[in-house]
Amino acid sequence: MDFDYTQTTTKDFDSSVKSVEEEIAKAGMRVLHIHDVQKTLTEKGFERDPFKIIEFCNAKYANDFLNVDIKIGLCLPCKINIYIKDGQTCISGMRPIVLSQFFPDADLGEKPQEIDKKIHDIINNSK
Repeated sequence: MDFDYTQTTTKDFDSSVKSVEEEIAKAGMRVLHIHDVQKTLTEKGFERDPFKIIEFCNAKYANDFLNVDIKIGLCLPCKINIYIKDGQTCISGMRPIVLSQFFPDADLGEKPQEIDKKIHDIINNSK
């Protein structure tokens, strides 16, 4: 089972970020914050190709997971990374189906699979 789901796109970096934001909203989730990793590291004297982390959440899913095991909060909110690698724009998200590996005693039901599908759809529809 792969930890991440990553796709390359022919879109430029900024268009990819905008597409991911739009697809998150269409999926019934909300963007909480966008980290501009390149900007932050450049300000500290490090060179970095464009790289943004989009944090997003659906309150119901988050609440359900936290009710099962409060430590799942370590994996919240969901994140999608957009970055340049080898000259290509990549869109990458952690697969929630891996949560059972980190929390083997937590009964998470079908929710990880539901969110995993949403993340796949967000990424596929963004590229």
